[in-house]
Amino acid sequence: MSIVTVQLGQCGNQIGFEVFDALYSDSHCPQGLCSKRENEVYQASCKERFFSEEENGVPIARAVLVDMEPKVINQTLSKAAQSGRWKYGQHSCFCQKQGSGNNWAYGYSVHGPRHEESIMNLIQKEVEKCDCLSGFFIIMSMAGGTGSGLGAFVTQNLQDHYSNSLKMNQIIWPYGTGEVIVQNYNSILTLSHLYRSSDALLVHENDAVHKICAKLMNIKQISFTDINQVLAHQLGSVFQPTYSMEGSYHYRRNPLGIDWQVRPPLSGLPTLGKVSLNRELHFNTSIANLVILRGKDVHSADLGGFKDPALYTSWLAPVNAFNVWKTQRAFSKYEKSAALVSNSQFLLKPLDTIVGKAWNMFASKAYIHQYTKFGIEEEDFLDSFTLLEQVVASYCNL
Repeated sequence: MSIVTVQLGQCGNQIGFEVFDALYSDSHCPQGLCSKRENEVYQASCKERFFSEEENGVPIARAVLVDMEPKVINQTLSKAAQSGRWKYGQHSCFCQKQGSGNNWAYGYSVHGPRHEESIMNLIQKEVEKCDCLSGFFIIMSMAGGTGSGLGAFVTQNLQDHYSNSLKMNQIIWPYGTGEVIVQNYNSILTLSHLYRSSDALLVHENDAVHKICAKLMNIKQISFTDINQVLAHQLGSVFQPTYSMEGSYHYRRNPLGIDWQVRPPLSGLPTLGKVSLNRELHFNTSIANLVILRGKDVHSADLGGFKDPALYTSWLAPVNAFNVWKTQRAFSKYEKSAALVSNSQFLLKPLDTIVGKAWNMFASKAYIHQYTKFGIEEEDFLDSFTLLEQVVASYCNL
């Protein structure tokens, strides 16, 4: 079961490189506590999942690189080739010099349709190299222009052309202090479009990862490379194969095996506009939790706390909401590691904050002209606000 990765924009391409590098490094690390045979199966599973056949002894990443400018793509291709360990395919990139800054509308309404055929052809070529396609992993930012607008457009196209394959988007939540003046507009437009076309969103907050670098890793001068390597480590530990009780490495169609839907749906839409959270959240209620344990002592780990009904919404039993995967095959150079993937109220406040800030700008018509000139109407903003306010209300009512 192979996955085709689509790297979009500067953020997506830089993170994508670190993800493939982490996957390759892990698969070629000593096997730790598992047997030689088990390690060989692990390595073969990883290779089939993320790399195609070797060229001159070097595996090729199953990836398509997309950006409006060639600089980042060229740098990414070069870094992979210089590593001598793995590389990107020669025809797996697309670049175009002209652009319109950080405008979501340009990426979605102009750049996407203009180059739709070229991008989809590149993706199809990668798909044809797969014996069995599991789905697509789309890496993108949601605050900038290319990664957000073009990412939403490409994901929608993937849904149209590959409706039976999983579409999982990994999105970078912008710094709360702000990177781009219109980042909140870009964010709500991205999230509302992905809500309709993606099967799952994996979210990483820049502020949270920055804090990991500063407080846990004691990095004094934090760079984007530092942040991206933390992201890649987390993603790699989740996406590498896990050992099933039946004695074989496995993936599912949904590689994380958790429920991504907020149920039951609300009967009506909430009032449009800025709606503050109607109660202070003192507890993080979950719909689903997946714990992945690797390395030493995995089978003796006490996970009873995750089976507490208090963790979950009242209409969902822990047996249906909690899953655990274990393997003695360590991840990378670590003796033991644990990863938690959770669908919960964790992002409720950040989402409510972004929707609120975007609404305040929209109410004063700030920067709206930058979007309408590329075909995004005020009605499109209103649809995005309505949908995301409903998501906020649904998570509030867990």
